[in-house]
Amino acid sequence: MCGIVGAVAERNIENTLLEGLKRLEYRGYDSAGIAIINVDNALERVRSVGKVKALETALKQSKLTGKTGIAHTRWATHGAPSERNAHPLISANEIALVHNGIIENHDSLRTRLMAEGYEFTSDTDTETVVHLLHLHFSRLGDLLEATRATIAELQGAYALGIVSSRHPERLIAVRHGSPLVIGLGIGENYIASDPLALLSLTSEFIYLEDNDIAVITQKDVQISVDGKTVQRKIHKLEIKNDISDRGEHRHFMMKEIAEQPQAIAANLDGRLGTKHILESAFGLKAKNIFDEIKHVQFVACGTSYHAAQVARYWLEGIAGIPCAVEVASEFRYRKTVVQPNTLFVCLSQSGETADTLAALRLAKKIGYASTLAICNVAESSLVREADLHFMTRAGAEIGVASTKAFTTQLTSLLMLTLALGHKHQISAEIEEHLVTQLHALPQIAAATLALDPLIAKLAIKFADKHHALFLGRGALYPVALEGALKLKEISYIHAEGYPAGELKHGPLALVDKNMPVIAIAPNDDLLEKIKSNLHEVRARGGELFVFTDSTREVGENSAVNHVIEMPHIDPILAPIIYTIPLQLLAYHVAVLKGTDVDQPRNLAKSVTVE
Repeated sequence: MCGIVGAVAERNIENTLLEGLKRLEYRGYDSAGIAIINVDNALERVRSVGKVKALETALKQSKLTGKTGIAHTRWATHGAPSERNAHPLISANEIALVHNGIIENHDSLRTRLMAEGYEFTSDTDTETVVHLLHLHFSRLGDLLEATRATIAELQGAYALGIVSSRHPERLIAVRHGSPLVIGLGIGENYIASDPLALLSLTSEFIYLEDNDIAVITQKDVQISVDGKTVQRKIHKLEIKNDISDRGEHRHFMMKEIAEQPQAIAANLDGRLGTKHILESAFGLKAKNIFDEIKHVQFVACGTSYHAAQVARYWLEGIAGIPCAVEVASEFRYRKTVVQPNTLFVCLSQSGETADTLAALRLAKKIGYASTLAICNVAESSLVREADLHFMTRAGAEIGVASTKAFTTQLTSLLMLTLALGHKHQISAEIEEHLVTQLHALPQIAAATLALDPLIAKLAIKFADKHHALFLGRGALYPVALEGALKLKEISYIHAEGYPAGELKHGPLALVDKNMPVIAIAPNDDLLEKIKSNLHEVRARGGELFVFTDSTREVGENSAVNHVIEMPHIDPILAPIIYTIPLQLLAYHVAVLKGTDVDQPRNLAKSVTVE
């Protein structure tokens, strides 16, 4: 959740850096800092723990003046939140550096650098990078060449902003697996981890690609890969700098549905290698804890509960780890038998859900090996009180009905499955395959959003209905539950989600021409089973809406009224993608019925009471 801002200009850039950090506060962080090369070509730095406001107060007492500098908001992974661990980090009073991501080989680098005489003043993985950079700089005499030599030794994911008192006119930016953009100004240029930080300064951006190194001055930007100059496209962004603005969308819910490809990409950034999950993304202590885990207990409410139910299929089916899922309000009020070496995982969008928070507090008393919070709000109670935390990076979600928070929870839970599965039945080949699929997930989500016009037309068939039934099998059953929840939340249509095999055990009695049935039918091992369930519905006169990537097989089935063709996706990742059209369906039905989409009656975004 870290944020980077940097600038090189013809004017004092202290306020520019500070304002950029303020615009990145939504990402979550625990400390902040600024380093500037002053008028005497010396590095000056101010850091603070807590909010950017604390840094602003510190800057009033130690005002920095200079034309080149970098700034950072940090969310702790290596090293506790403290001023000594805050960025920027400095080596030999000559080089300052900010970093997003995780350096996997920091232990071996630290040992080597200590042997070279470098003293470490922080507990971060980042300090190894700035000292390694200084080591190469002292030998090569050129900052760009030293940067190339440094990144050649790094393993992991990183975005870097670098300044040196020996080259006060330069700002160097590096991207490898973690996002970084260049903002183009007039007589000044900038870097940031998110264009939002710079929208008050420019609308022109260059998105760095993996392995790009950029040398940035007041008037010029030079980008190279492996020593060869490359050209990157300049993008002109016509977006408003206000997360509380609906933009081109009628409702926040639709805006947030549309933001899911970007939210998923943000959630994955810096957490995936080319072949494996970067386990330390779950926290400094995660590896030691995960190595001992033999069971997982999930506790959550509402949409988060459905995400946990999907994760149970993943953990048991892929990783071979026994898993239990329980509604937080039920967990609190019954006697619980805690299995040895059990990880307690609580999920919440807001991090303030009263039942989930109370369940976490109970779990810490009754013998769980450790606790992990998966959450979207960095400063929430849940995050502060859990042993480990993993931020979903969905960004602000204003609509009460959760959309992008759900898909980023699912993405986080699949990463957790891979991280826990190393000591169980996940092989290196399986992990590499799923990591490859995760890298492609944002593009597939974007392709799924193209179904919106078709789903808007289908929504007309629900406008006069009072009931609906959602069917799924396996890991798609919880997605059916979530689809039903979305429809009832914002359209006020009574909707139920069922495992398709349970039709004959009660729900089939409700099916008639006035009961639309929505089936989720990806081309997986259960496709034939669900096709037989579709015949059962059609024989009773029900109108069928089937979401599938196997349109030939399903479309030839005379039982089906409406087939919605989905992008092909690995069946393991299908729950993430198949939830998106169900969100769109609920949205368009609610619009047709004239309900308050963003603030449905009787509901709140954060449920802070029992």
